Amino acid sequence: MIDETDKRILSATQGGLPLVPAPFAEVAGWLGLQEDEVITRFERMMKDGIVRRIAIAPNHYALGMVANGMSVWDVDDAQAETLGEKVGALEFVSHSYLRPRAEGWPYNLFAMIHGSDRDAVEAHRGEIAAILGEACRARDILYSTRILKKTGMRFRKEG
Repeated sequence: MIDETDKRILSATQGGLPLVPAPFAEVAGWLGLQEDEVITRFERMMKDGIVRRIAIAPNHYALGMVANGMSVWDVDDAQAETLGEKVGALEFVSHSYLRPRAEGWPYNLFAMIHGSDRDAVEAHRGEIAAILGEACRARDILYSTRILKKTGMRFRKEG
């Protein structure tokens, strides 16, 4: 469970951590707390599943990665976790995850691939296919057509 101090920390950081050498000290200063308290509270909230992760969300277009595709894979369930970890560790994959299959949708492994053009993305997709090998029964890719704003949870403003 979170208390009022946790809520203040989450509210102060919902737009992201400050890009400074000591971001937790900066947040602590904003809130009149000590840096170690902010770090300890984030660690607890992560352990409790309240905060899933702390990460950057780059604008891939600004970095020259103008071709982006969510690759989807139908991978043998018995091997999906192990193979998914290998795919997620690839430098050209920004995020990957396993999801249950849905009716009419056989895919259980998702991996976002970034490249300078579609040919590069397709080459990367071939690398993933080689890793998955015989465990992969089907695959597809859904190309991005626009940038969606990436934001985390937002607290409703009171008043």
